[in-house]
Amino acid sequence: MKKIISNYFTFVASAKGRWITIVSWICLVALLSIFLPQASEQKNEMAKNLSADAPSQEAAKIAEKEFPNEQGTPALITFYRKDGITEKDLANFQQLAAEISKNPVAHQQSIMPIHQLPTQALLKNISKDGTSFVFPVLFDKQTETAELETGIQELKKASKDIFSSDPFDTNLNKDDVLHARITGPVGISIDATALFSQGDLSLLFATVAIVLICLLVIYRSPILALIPLIGVAIAYGVISPILGALGKADWIVFDSQGISIMTVLLFGAGTDYCLFLIAKYRSLLTIESDSRIAMQKSLSRASGAIAMSGLTVVVSLFVLLLAKYGSIQRFAVPFSIAILIMMIASLTLVPALLSILGRISFYPFIPRTEEMQQKRNKKTKKTNKRFGNFIGTLVTKHPWKVTIVTLLFLSVFALYSTKIEYTYDTLSSFPKDMPSREGFTLIEEHFTAGELAPVQVIIQTDGEEINVKEELEQLAFVSTVSDSEPAKNDKNLQKYTVELNTNPYSNKAMEELPLLEKAVVKSLEDSGIQNSKEKVWIGGITAEQLDTKNITTDDAGIIIPVVISMIAVLLFIYLRSITATVYLIATVLLSYFSALGIGWAILHYFFHVDAIQGLIPLYAFVFIVALGEDYNIFMISSIWKKSKEVPLLQAIKEGVSESGSVITSAGIILAATFMVLTTLPIQILVHFGTITAIGVLLDTFVVRPFLVPSITAILGKKAFWPAKKQITLIEKQENS
Repeated sequence: MKKIISNYFTFVASAKGRWITIVSWICLVALLSIFLPQASEQKNEMAKNLSADAPSQEAAKIAEKEFPNEQGTPALITFYRKDGITEKDLANFQQLAAEISKNPVAHQQSIMPIHQLPTQALLKNISKDGTSFVFPVLFDKQTETAELETGIQELKKASKDIFSSDPFDTNLNKDDVLHARITGPVGISIDATALFSQGDLSLLFATVAIVLICLLVIYRSPILALIPLIGVAIAYGVISPILGALGKADWIVFDSQGISIMTVLLFGAGTDYCLFLIAKYRSLLTIESDSRIAMQKSLSRASGAIAMSGLTVVVSLFVLLLAKYGSIQRFAVPFSIAILIMMIASLTLVPALLSILGRISFYPFIPRTEEMQQKRNKKTKKTNKRFGNFIGTLVTKHPWKVTIVTLLFLSVFALYSTKIEYTYDTLSSFPKDMPSREGFTLIEEHFTAGELAPVQVIIQTDGEEINVKEELEQLAFVSTVSDSEPAKNDKNLQKYTVELNTNPYSNKAMEELPLLEKAVVKSLEDSGIQNSKEKVWIGGITAEQLDTKNITTDDAGIIIPVVISMIAVLLFIYLRSITATVYLIATVLLSYFSALGIGWAILHYFFHVDAIQGLIPLYAFVFIVALGEDYNIFMISSIWKKSKEVPLLQAIKEGVSESGSVITSAGIILAATFMVLTTLPIQILVHFGTITAIGVLLDTFVVRPFLVPSITAILGKKAFWPAKKQITLIEKQENS
């Protein structure tokens, strides 16, 4: 195996091999692009996050079968006039209803027939303050977002033809003007898709720009700055059609949010892998006169750490397949494939590019051997490692002090992570001026908040005469309850539509739902129904959010231990040390909780964020732990190799000093790419990007240079346990 790997290193750096490698990658990109669809063509924005056995989905399935009258996807057209809805407005509303009833817009299923209602009946649908009116339009279920948008555009055009001005294109602060906003599931879906699609290109350009700037600042070489970007671009040219083909075959599902995060991850992690190789290459170019031999040795010394780092991330991401929640599970395969291909590119394509360019890659700061410098009558510039040497000396001379200080610092913020408030409110992630959120705000302020997304209560009566309406109306958090609706087929089923008097997207509404279910179950028990808990189904947005909370909590309980276990196995295989495996994982876990604490403090106190999405901790965990372990692997492998030649403390000092600059550069670039997510108008990505970037920076500037080396120094030979051979070598050196 070692011979095969050695031959591979020689081939990639050889005169013919490097060209064959590059041409092979380019041909692969061309062929895949010709015969396979791109990932952007296969995005599915309608993919479900909840499985069919989730309680809310069971309720939805029963409702679809037994209560089909209202099974369309609602668009709530919310009209608002600050000075009050006029009779002319009402006449226009009826005219609009008559128009789309006669000429339905694309994918329209049904509407509330307000054009058939007398004026007095219509007045009852106006808000109590007389300023607002909601007109529901139902669209066919399972309609794609793009098709829904077509229908909405047709509806807006019909409205514009009827009203004297366009009520959908107004500023809500303007008085004496009729405003209209589309909210509900249709409006939210369209706005969410628009936000992500608008952000795709801007995110890509911003990511490329920030990586390019960082590389130029670090290396001050325009050629070298482009090489990692070329590597990532070509790798993406392979990744995109592969994902597109898998998506077209329905083997995997991905959406805009997943592709956005994958793009950031690809540039950040991909550039990091390139930097690890470039650092070794530049160092060896000051010793080796032949750049091809320098590349062979660079691959020999850096490939293990790069492959191990990549596999750690791939395995961690692949574990997400165990998740039941769709949004989490959908990350697994696309992200794993992306990182795997990028890792392969960094060990084949990038070395080939560097080998062809040779020393010119680093122009104008070209690394040369001492002999080359003498021929040019120039002195060899010594690399400035004073700061790295200072840290290396500090952690080896005062390991206990460094360990205690860093542990205290990280622990304080880790404890603060327990103060985080979470939300499962989809709307809270969107900008306040987004039309669907403005529409929801109008309903919340002028109607019952629960009108936007009522709770559906379905019961099985077993043939008994039961009516739970009165019991539900007595609940303090319930605003209105509809009369019971009989089922289409099973006459023992009844459905009630319940409007809460709280925001149906809020945590409070989620807390009230079990109380509502308990009241219904008790009512059935009092009526003599056996196993009544199994004969009550609760559906609606609030129920779906409660399922999301419960399922993602369960997912975290499975994924986190499995990820830790998988990384532990990989670390042990690579390091052959149980001790090192334990403290490397422990330190990264500590930095993860610290990142949550610091991130929450910044978001809450500086940006006045009341709560973050409940999915963020699990997302952040996978990336912070997997990517953070990369830096530990790269540094500890340097210490391990040096410990075979010099005493352990000296190996730690040199390992910290020599790996410091490249890991710092890699950490800054990776953190910067995640911070690019904060430029998007979607709060869940802003919060995720902030917390993950903080986690990467903690690993880069606290865990890697201070905590891990100081713990290694304290443990001494025990850090290698049970690697007997390693200990013997060190003992011989230290006793000589």
